[in-house]
Amino acid sequence: MELDRVSAGDQPKKKGYGILFDNPYLFGVALFASLGGFLFGYDQGVVSGVLTMESFGAKFPRVFADSGFKGWFVATILLAAWFGSLLNGIIADRIGRKVDIMVSVVIFVIGSAIQAGAINIPMLFIGRAVAGLAVGMMTMVIPLYISEVSLPDIRGGLVVLQQLSITIGILFSFWIDYGTHYIGGVRCAPDIPYSGGSGSDRTFNPYNDVGPNGCTGQSDASWRIPLALQILPALILGIGMLFYPDSPRWLLMRERDEEAMSTLSRLRRKPADHPSVVAESLEIKATILLENTYIRDHYAGLSGIRLHLAQYGSMLTNFGRFKRLAIGCCVMFFQQFMGCNAMIYYAPTMFASLGLDGNTTSLLATGVYGIVNCLSTIPALLFIDRVGRRPLLMSGAAGTCISLVIVGAIIASYGDTLAENKAAGWAGIAFIYIYDVNFSYSFAPIGWVLPSEIFPLSIRSKAISITTSTTWMCNFIIGLVTPDMLEKITWGTYIFFAAFCLLALAFTYFFIPETQGRTLEDMDLVFGDGDAHEEKERIRRIEAQLRGVGVDGRAEGKDDVETVHQEV
Repeated sequence: MELDRVSAGDQPKKKGYGILFDNPYLFGVALFASLGGFLFGYDQGVVSGVLTMESFGAKFPRVFADSGFKGWFVATILLAAWFGSLLNGIIADRIGRKVDIMVSVVIFVIGSAIQAGAINIPMLFIGRAVAGLAVGMMTMVIPLYISEVSLPDIRGGLVVLQQLSITIGILFSFWIDYGTHYIGGVRCAPDIPYSGGSGSDRTFNPYNDVGPNGCTGQSDASWRIPLALQILPALILGIGMLFYPDSPRWLLMRERDEEAMSTLSRLRRKPADHPSVVAESLEIKATILLENTYIRDHYAGLSGIRLHLAQYGSMLTNFGRFKRLAIGCCVMFFQQFMGCNAMIYYAPTMFASLGLDGNTTSLLATGVYGIVNCLSTIPALLFIDRVGRRPLLMSGAAGTCISLVIVGAIIASYGDTLAENKAAGWAGIAFIYIYDVNFSYSFAPIGWVLPSEIFPLSIRSKAISITTSTTWMCNFIIGLVTPDMLEKITWGTYIFFAAFCLLALAFTYFFIPETQGRTLEDMDLVFGDGDAHEEKERIRRIEAQLRGVGVDGRAEGKDDVETVHQEV
């Protein structure tokens, strides 16, 4: 039996996603984690179509007609997500990653149900806020859960897979919006002529173009169904997690060693006493001991909230850590201020500004945008570990900048006459799609990958909670201001986002190091910080002593091992 184990361990290891298909259990974990990304993407994209539906406008005329109020409606979920992601670091450590995911699913289902059944504006906003809280929690805990159950060989790729799942969720939401807006017809009251807009360009006015009994055409189901459908994948995620284990790292932190070993054995499809399983568990234990040692050395006498605040504060007082935090936050900042979510939330409005006639045509173009968004993420999946992060980021930033400048120039040149200049309008739409291609293989996935790579072990979870909350706060700001920008500065909106694309290119060139193929020690030299190298050496010493073997390979006595535990 022992010889069989050794020979199995000597077989060549599979690489990349082949590991997932060779290990159905680990593949199932990744699949359900990706379902969390799908939920995030669906909820992010569904609102763009709902906001253009006349039956929704008849029910909530102020949200439909007031661009500022519309911005607050979109931004509510983002502000709640910011709060949820920032708060969830402590919660996930207390109740565990698995339970945290299930709690966030329950909150998400409640929020989605309130939205779908909303009969007034307060109910609509409360539903958005509750769902947003859950989305923020998921974006924090699901990548953390993936990283703690997966193998090192596929962690980076799984982060990009998560982004691909987000784009699939956005794609589904766009096409579901397109399909359901036909329920009862595309107009609220077909017999009442439009009174909004001006001249020959008349539009729906929710205050005047609705009959005394509400919409006689388009049904409320056209917008309630898309908002309610997201409950189904949420329930699948929550129920599915019942059949998967908690993070082995969290179990070991809670000193539930037997359960942790059983979990690792299931995840790796090897016996609990297999050398690789034992080695991985010892490495995790050594890391936990090291973290406890770091806390004891640097924060003696602190506990609870004071300890958490001190650890967060170290990211500002230590220059090496601050530099990494600044890069992680800036990447997330540019991910939003390059205009990606403005395109997702207000895509139909943007396509209408490029001369597409009618809400149906705009929604169709938005659905195609979702397809482009999804397919353009695949190159990142294939090439991020081959060509590196920096080339993808810089080419993506350059491509998005050029595309947005051209779109802005087209709208500035033709203005209200775009409907008559079909060639110019379709050229603008083409460059919107080209923008999407360039963003989807660069800042969209790598914005999530970089923060998971650049931080020292002892502050990684807290640092990621800050970078995640950064993207939500920036997302909130963009969702809030974009409607007013599209209405008041029109083509200037695209130039505004293009300027940030140019800044992202410069920032990447001057400040972001290449992390492809770099170990933690390699990156440590780039950041001028000795923390990671010291941590690695201390982990090696602690792990060797847990094994009962010295760092130099000599056997250690029982007294030596006990001394290690006492010192830590």
